[in-house]
Amino acid sequence: MNHKLRTHIEEIVTLTDDEFDYVQENFITKKFKKHQFLIQEGEQVKYSYFVVSGLLKLVHTDDSGKQHIVSFAMENWWESDYLAYFNQSSATMSLECLEDTEVCCFTLKNYQTLCKEFQKMQYFFLQKANYGHIGSQRRILSLLTSNAQERYEQLLKEYPALFQRVPKSLLAAYLGVSRETLSRFSQ
Repeated sequence: MNHKLRTHIEEIVTLTDDEFDYVQENFITKKFKKHQFLIQEGEQVKYSYFVVSGLLKLVHTDDSGKQHIVSFAMENWWESDYLAYFNQSSATMSLECLEDTEVCCFTLKNYQTLCKEFQKMQYFFLQKANYGHIGSQRRILSLLTSNAQERYEQLLKEYPALFQRVPKSLLAAYLGVSRETLSRFSQ
């Protein structure tokens, strides 16, 4: 399967070839074109996704029809509507390709099997969940305590590649500013 998945896992835990063979049996690889949806609001969420190549955006549409960009996910990031994934319920968010994208994905059953039967992977997923939780808290605190200019500068510092790959209109929406305001920040 994918050497990128193995390299990513081995940033946290070391795997033998046999162990990785076992891990990869629980994943499938899928390719999507730009603008295709991996998840659509209201549908069942079958998979959690590891991004091998490409770029995704996770979006929630509120009752008034306004779209809120929750996150972007590029290479070596994990993404899904995790509330729906873990509860096996309907999605409250959509996951869309901003570029042609290849992902490794696995079902909740495969996730649970890996965690139950393979302590190294349980530890790996715990670490990834911790990093994700920390990232979410940092984003929430940024939205609560930082002005738009500070949020822009923080995003640019932490994820400069996004500014090369994501349209300015989407970056502005993610930061909660107009496209014009974002243009002023980048001057």
